[in-house]
Amino acid sequence: MKSLSFDAYTLKWVAVIAMIANHIAIGLAPVIPIVPLFVLYAVGGFTYVIMAFFVVEGYRHTSNLKKYIGRLFVFGLIAQAFHPMVLGSTDLLGTGFFFNIMYTIILGLLVLLMYDKIKIRVLFWLLFVVACVVAMFMDLFFIGVLMPLLYHAIKKESRRRTLPGIISGILFLLFGLLSAMAPVIYLLTGELAEDVYAIAETTGMTVELMAVVPSFAIGCFLGAILIRNYNGERGKRAKWLFYVAYPLHLAIIALVAVAAGVTAFNLFGFITF
Repeated sequence: MKSLSFDAYTLKWVAVIAMIANHIAIGLAPVIPIVPLFVLYAVGGFTYVIMAFFVVEGYRHTSNLKKYIGRLFVFGLIAQAFHPMVLGSTDLLGTGFFFNIMYTIILGLLVLLMYDKIKIRVLFWLLFVVACVVAMFMDLFFIGVLMPLLYHAIKKESRRRTLPGIISGILFLLFGLLSAMAPVIYLLTGELAEDVYAIAETTGMTVELMAVVPSFAIGCFLGAILIRNYNGERGKRAKWLFYVAYPLHLAIIALVAVAAGVTAFNLFGFITF
């Protein structure tokens, strides 16, 4: 039987399509039935497992890290305009300040740079903890900076390909089960209604969306399988795929959400019309 084999171009498209599916689930959760909501949210787990791997590949091979970070910053700024309308529901800290994945990637790149440059390991790990705290105000929270570090630090290639996806899947499953426990009980029995709706009001998430959060781990585990079968070939050039797709799809989902009455038009979280 011929083994699976994927080039970078194919994997990046999988990541982008999975990202769009997940963001549709989050941004349009109130109008999506729970079964497709479960599937769309689960598919999203593919995205950062794949993208974090290629972030590390980009870090290792880029000729200009400053330009790399600069591109992320600019496209992240564009995306941030629409981010609150689509993904504001994931602001679990309730701060009102929640930055998109481009800034998580930038923070992850800075962690990689510190890992390579700082020889005093105690100092590095202290700074890593600080980075994890900062990441709690960004998409994917501390897991978003942990995964690139794992892809970079693990030496044995077979483990490097699989362990980060498995570890992230376990973490998302644990946190997901904690957040979904009360909503699932409510949906099955009708109990805990007051507590569940209090959490929903605080986080901006629907009860159904909270219930399907553990499914994200499925995509993480499957993403690890895809990365393990990466053949090391670039395939077609896709340098700008993620940069363009990220703010573009957020803008489209935001406009659909506004048209459907799911959310109000609100750029950057504070500019309303």
